[in-house]
Amino acid sequence: MDSFKKDLVLLNMVQGIGYIRLKVLLDEFKEPGDILRASLGKLRSVKGIGPAIAQAVKDAGSDHDIDKEIMLISKAGAEVLTVFDKGYPENLKNIYDPPMVLYVKGSIRKEDELSISIVGSRKCTYYGMNMADKIAGQLAAACVTIVSGLARGIDTSAHKGALKAKGRTIAVLGSGLGNIYPAENRPLAEKIAQSGAVISEFPMQMPPDRNNFPRRNRLISGLSRAVLVVEAANKSGALITADFALEQGRDVYAVPGTADRLSSMGTNSLIKQGAKLVDSAEDILEELKIGKDTVFQ
Repeated sequence: MDSFKKDLVLLNMVQGIGYIRLKVLLDEFKEPGDILRASLGKLRSVKGIGPAIAQAVKDAGSDHDIDKEIMLISKAGAEVLTVFDKGYPENLKNIYDPPMVLYVKGSIRKEDELSISIVGSRKCTYYGMNMADKIAGQLAAACVTIVSGLARGIDTSAHKGALKAKGRTIAVLGSGLGNIYPAENRPLAEKIAQSGAVISEFPMQMPPDRNNFPRRNRLISGLSRAVLVVEAANKSGALITADFALEQGRDVYAVPGTADRLSSMGTNSLIKQGAKLVDSAEDILEELKIGKDTVFQ
C-alpha cells in the first residue's frame, strides 16, 4: 500500500471526520500526509474543523495502529479503494458524500454500474422473503447486480436469490470487514465475496454500532440505479435507504403488501407517495430499459 493510500486509511480511522471534513482538509492541505503532519493550530484554523476533530487528527498516529490495520486487511484477503482510484464504483463516486476509503473483499466490476438495491425489514414474513428472493434472482439473471446490506430477513433473501441465479451481488456492511454482522451470515458473506463483493467504509474491526447503519444505507442506494423496498414497517431502516435514494436522484420501487400487516405499512406508504409498484423483475427491467442482451463496454 502506497503512502498516499496508507495516510488516507489512517485519517479514515479518526472518529467523526467523515467525507465532508476530510474533503475540506484535503482541499486545504492537498496531501493526506500533510494533514497528518500539520500543526494543531493549522488544523484548527480550517473552516469546519473544530478543536475536537483537530486534536483527533493530530493524535491519529498514536491513537490508531495503521500497521495492524494493513495487516488485518491483508489477512482478510481484502483491498482498499479510495475515491481517487480508477476502480472505485462510479455510481458511488457521484453521490454527495462518497466514502474516501472503501474496504473491498471480492471485486467491484464495470458491470456493477447496473445495480439494483433490494432492502426491507429484518422481521419479515415468508411472503416478503420469497418476493425478495424471486425478484433478486430474476434481476441477476438479466445481468443486474443486486446490492443489499447483509442483514437478516429481506437483505439475506435478496443476496441468496442473486447467488442462486449465479449472478453478482454486493453486500454493504454497517461494521468492519473483520466484524461481520450478523454472525450467522459470515458464511453467506464468504460466498458473496467469491463472485461479487462485501464492502465497508469502516475500519476492519469496527463493531456494528447502530449509528453506522444510516451511513451504510446511503452506500446501498448510492451504488445502485434504483432501490426496491420489499416489506418494511413505517419505521424500518429500509425507508431511510429509500430517502437517501431520492436525495441521490435514484428511482424507488416497492412491493405491495397486505393492507393490515404492520410489516407492509412502510412499503404501501411508499407506493401512495409515488414509488412504482413492483411485483416482478419485469417491472423494473422495463422501467430502466434493461434487456437480457445488455452489453457492457
